[in-house]
Amino acid sequence: MLPQEIIRKKRDHQNLTTEEISFFINGITSGEIADCQTAALTMAIFLNGFSKEETAALTLNMRDSGDVLNWQLNGPIVDKHSSGGVGDKISLMLAPMIAACGGYVPMISGRGLGHTGGTLDKFDSIPGYKTVPDNELFKKTVQEVGCAIIGQTGNLAPADKKIYAIRDVCGTVESIPLITASILSKKLAAGLDYLVMDLKCGNGAFMPSLEDGRKLARSIVEVANHAGTKTTALLTDMNQVLGHSAGNAVEMAEAVEYLQGKNTDPRLHRITIELCAELLTNANLSSNLPEARSKLEKALSSGKALEIFARMVKALGGPADFVEKYNDYLPKAAIIRPVFADRKGYVAEMNTRQIGLSIISLKGGRSHPEQKLDYATGFSHFCQIGEYIDSQKPLAFIHAQTEEQFTQARTELLKNIKITETAPQITDPIIEKIS
Repeated sequence: MLPQEIIRKKRDHQNLTTEEISFFINGITSGEIADCQTAALTMAIFLNGFSKEETAALTLNMRDSGDVLNWQLNGPIVDKHSSGGVGDKISLMLAPMIAACGGYVPMISGRGLGHTGGTLDKFDSIPGYKTVPDNELFKKTVQEVGCAIIGQTGNLAPADKKIYAIRDVCGTVESIPLITASILSKKLAAGLDYLVMDLKCGNGAFMPSLEDGRKLARSIVEVANHAGTKTTALLTDMNQVLGHSAGNAVEMAEAVEYLQGKNTDPRLHRITIELCAELLTNANLSSNLPEARSKLEKALSSGKALEIFARMVKALGGPADFVEKYNDYLPKAAIIRPVFADRKGYVAEMNTRQIGLSIISLKGGRSHPEQKLDYATGFSHFCQIGEYIDSQKPLAFIHAQTEEQFTQARTELLKNIKITETAPQITDPIIEKIS
């Protein structure tokens, strides 16, 4: 087989065989297929689509491009994945909350993609934390602590690691088959029994429309269940920044405070609890959703989830006293300053995608795959839709390193947040569930 002929076939709207997909993925893994050829095929898939059979074949071949973990634990192996959003730090709290309720969470996460932040980038803001440990440390941490949030090790879905980086900078992020295969290849390689998907919809999501969100959710649920991992999806709102922060270190700080029971944003809490409850119920760790919610609230109020988070950070190389002294360990920007709106009124709308892109301008996100991030930059104290803004209440605090960065971020915020005289209608951040 020739890679260019496979690219040509998909370019011409023809379906690829399982053998052709396997050949291409093996070539990506071995390095025999060039990055430009991978970029060309992903663009052809983006433009011309993949059938259900092609998507399943792509997912399973990417899963099998490296190790597939096999756990021997006295509890269910569960995980959650988000399709990406601005300010989405749910994974940071969900993993220790589930572990506190008896589940095991081997969470393999990604770095920032497009305008959205990455879970691994947030953990890279913690000094010493190993986001890419060897498999032995990964397994040991899950077994002893109950959860571990890491990136793809060299032998877990290595084909996806290459494709993921290329998609980010070649304009092929928002493809349902490619998103499905990328998410599930990592999750299935982790040996999961149960998975819940947080599918974001809105102007800050990769799938802005509700119908596109449903299509992606159905694709993921169908392929995952076909592969033997029981999966459900929640469609959640991404028409505003999730929580009060967007960036890396600033989101890590908000996550720790959430686990401590401080400064809890209601929308963030609602989505986090429902995703956790869905996992606990599906994994038979709770008999129903109300019981699951009660267990989760107790895991938070008792401090058990916070304790597990602290143990995970220590086990993976971070400071033993991180949760007590996170403000001392997390990097700080040179400029931390509020931005006030030009008029008083209610926050009615925001262009969440543009706000996410402004973090890239602050060097908190990538414009090319090998870019070194500035983990200190971003936004904190971010306003929420429905809040009243005046000369005392800012839109957000900008964390920047230079006056030029601050001015540019301020301009973006003022341009992309709409203020009105009347209060907007507040809607539930959970739209629907897909089983």
